[in-house]
Amino acid sequence: MTAAFTCATLGIQPTVRHSDYIGAWLEAMRADEKAIFRAASAASKGADYLLAFGEDR
Repeated sequence: MTAAFTCATLGIQPTVRHSDYIGAWLEAMRADEKAIFRAASAASKGADYLLAFGEDR
């Protein structure tokens, strides 16, 4: 998710590999219905951290 958020902000067209990840996400969400929200929050923080390095440029 961090890569998706970062690419979207920078206007980069990412390589989409949904099929590689969907099984793992389904398992995680079946085990914990709030997992996706925690993952999205962490991904957003990670993207913000990475993007902060480019703000001065």
